[in-house]
Amino acid sequence: MVILYVTQSNTALCDELTNESIQKKEAEISEAKKEREQLKGSLTDVKKIKEELESSKKDLDLYVTELDSKVTEIQLKIDDLELKITAKEEEITQKKAELDEAIEVQTAQYEAMKKRIKFMYERGDMMYMDLLFSADTFGEMLNKAEYIERLSAYDRKKLDEYVEYTKFVTLCKEELEEEKGILDDTKAAQEAEKAALDELIEDKKAEIERLRSDINNKEAAIEEYEAEIAAQNETIQALEAAVAEERRRLAAEQGRRYDGGMFTFPCPNMKRISDEYGYRIHPVLGIEKFHNGVDMAAPTGSPILAAYDGKVVAADYSASMGNYIMINHGDGLYTIYMHASALYVSKGQEVSKGQTIAAVGSTGRSTGPHLHFGVRRDGNYVNPWQYLSR
Repeated sequence: MVILYVTQSNTALCDELTNESIQKKEAEISEAKKEREQLKGSLTDVKKIKEELESSKKDLDLYVTELDSKVTEIQLKIDDLELKITAKEEEITQKKAELDEAIEVQTAQYEAMKKRIKFMYERGDMMYMDLLFSADTFGEMLNKAEYIERLSAYDRKKLDEYVEYTKFVTLCKEELEEEKGILDDTKAAQEAEKAALDELIEDKKAEIERLRSDINNKEAAIEEYEAEIAAQNETIQALEAAVAEERRRLAAEQGRRYDGGMFTFPCPNMKRISDEYGYRIHPVLGIEKFHNGVDMAAPTGSPILAAYDGKVVAADYSASMGNYIMINHGDGLYTIYMHASALYVSKGQEVSKGQTIAAVGSTGRSTGPHLHFGVRRDGNYVNPWQYLSR
């Protein structure tokens, strides 16, 4: 009687385990360790960025533009880390399943080997003697001796397989721990990048408010604010003019019509309305000024949605509006989305109502993460609430 070490369902798994499998697992562990080291070396150095930006504070527009460039880079890094976290969680699930399967095979091998050792201890020598002495001829005795040799070789082979599989299980456990370490490090890196982003935004807020609240420069600050709004309007009007010219040139563009439907809310993660549309006392300048949109305070990096179907006529950056998008919905109706931390669409792209087009941020002349949402009709700003449901 011959007792095998593994069940039939696990035999294929044992056959597949080779030195190449173990070497591959060792290489994967080595790559995982390199990945952790690379992750540690890629974190944003906020102190260095602040030192680099110090000289540009003499010119607020230059300072804001350079800082926003860094902010955009950090936001893209945060988005990339989020993708890596999702992928790593899926990879860990696969590695855990691989480890569970390897342990199952190892356990089956161990149990089978215990039975075989017990059998050989109790019957081994006597069984071999019985086989030899039961031979009727010399030729039959040689055949049985060869059979005994094969049994011994089988025993050695199964012992070697168990040793190799035990090593494989150990490597699987080590790799799983490395992958979990990468996941933890990636989450920590993402939190560090978010902290760096918040710190730079706070620095910009302080710098803008410092310049605007200086009593001696109040009049200059008012003039600067008016110039800022004028620059925004000039940019928007130029874009509208360009679209009008394109409509005249392209017959296809003449077919775009706004059908009168209600907009989807462009900032689903909004925490509060930080500034309403219309005339109000400016929070820094202390004078009545017209606010041409609705400010929706929301977490940095949260999605900004296209309010309605349309064509992107601008996806760009300005020191005043920061990263901004302008969408043409037809019939002279446009929506504008300002201060984004990242843009996910480009000029000329068709977008659908509810599509994610950008991420909330605080780029441009902004003192905190929010979406400035504006609506223009026939060349003038109108109240966005005419098209939105609260």
